[in-house]
Amino acid sequence: MPLDDNDIAARLGRLAGWQREGDAITKEFRFPDFRAAVAFVNKVADAAERADHHPDITINYDRVRMTLSTHSEGGLTEKDFALASEIDAAA
Repeated sequence: MPLDDNDIAARLGRLAGWQREGDAITKEFRFPDFRAAVAFVNKVADAAERADHHPDITINYDRVRMTLSTHSEGGLTEKDFALASEIDAAA
């Protein structure tokens, strides 16, 4: 079930650097080089598989942008915020 605006704002307040963009949350991560960025993406892939919830990932050399939304629910759900926490831990 999608979260309402108040729930989303409260959860975003507990996540450093994540921002809302419409029905998604995003964050950009920076790394020393391309290999470190890809290693991070591989850690996130493992967490996403365990959660059966997959972010949109963009890699630009030493920067990785993560975007989370529960498309099947039409918006943001608890799954997005749980995975955002795991992504932060992987960084």
